[in-house]
Amino acid sequence: MKNRIVITLTFFLMSTSIFAQGGRNREKMEQVKSLKIAYITNELALSSEEAAKFWPVYNDYEEKQRLVKRQKMGNYMDRMDTGAIDKMTEKEASAVLAQMESNEEEMFQLRKKFVANLRNVIPPIKIIKLKKAEENFNRKLLKQYRDKNRK
Repeated sequence: MKNRIVITLTFFLMSTSIFAQGGRNREKMEQVKSLKIAYITNELALSSEEAAKFWPVYNDYEEKQRLVKRQKMGNYMDRMDTGAIDKMTEKEASAVLAQMESNEEEMFQLRKKFVANLRNVIPPIKIIKLKKAEENFNRKLLKQYRDKNRK
């Protein structure tokens, strides 16, 4: 319990300093990644043995997910940002929609494979806790960002 309070407090202090700094994006991303690792490790109560097996699988999944988002989803997101949607033909819109569906399916299959791989590393209850921990971490990070921008 005490460990959880210390990590939570550290999370909030570090995340505040991340947003307060005007440093590089890469440094901020590394800090966020470190916070996420600490948060997930704490929330899942990973043993040393579990952590040694878990993090390579998790990091591989995150990297593959990032690549899909950047390479494939970025293509049609760029088209949406430029205001080109109103200028699309029905045929072009159908092609973009098909690509979006394909990308979402790829992300889903990636997640399914990730969960299947995790079953060999951690118990199912911790896999469920992982999903909740990821959502909670992202929620807290977004809240920190919003609170920072309101000031």
